Amino acid sequence: MKILGWNTDSAVWKHWNKVIPVGADMVRVSSVEQVSAALNTQQATFSYCFIYLGDDAFSQQVEDVVALCTAFPQQKFIVFPNRSSQAAALRLFSVGVSGQCAPYIGKEQLDLVLSVVESGEIWGGKAFIQQLIMQSSGQVPVADSKNALGDLSERELTVAQHIAQGQSNKQIALDMEITERTVKAHLTSIFKKTNTKDRLALALLAQTQIPSV
Repeated sequence: MKILGWNTDSAVWKHWNKVIPVGADMVRVSSVEQVSAALNTQQATFSYCFIYLGDDAFSQQVEDVVALCTAFPQQKFIVFPNRSSQAAALRLFSVGVSGQCAPYIGKEQLDLVLSVVESGEIWGGKAFIQQLIMQSSGQVPVADSKNALGDLSERELTVAQHIAQGQSNKQIALDMEITERTVKAHLTSIFKKTNTKDRLALALLAQTQIPSV
């Protein structure tokens, strides 16, 4: 496993090297330009890109991450903010960031985060993600969203509406009287048709297009 790390804090960098999986190789860079250059030449070789968001120029760095997610949509980005900001988290998750963790995350916790992200899910804590979905209506504009839900079947559109309301797969299954496996199958199809990466991005999209949400 190879990890690209954008980190300008030596103490946090030292900690990351202690908690990354055994055998992982981490390459350090110190600017958004260096991240772009590394991904342009070696993107396929990096399993993850870790980004430390320090207090200095925090807002600008958030926007830099947004630009990176747009430029490299297949790359898994995990951010480690040094401050708590729901607005920043919402902004980052909406553009495809795979996870958000504390800078001094423990080894076992990081292993769990990487396992979840590798499976195609996003990490931020279930309660946190659900809260973001439920509070996000109207806060984040979704680019090129016009008619993005037009190709969904009636059942898929219903699932999307439930997702926009912050419901779990289990809740959706109960409400629609279908199995959780069927819900997951619908979501796989919906993500593909709408070009969304995860349930948060889908929720944001649905909230812009389904009047009743």
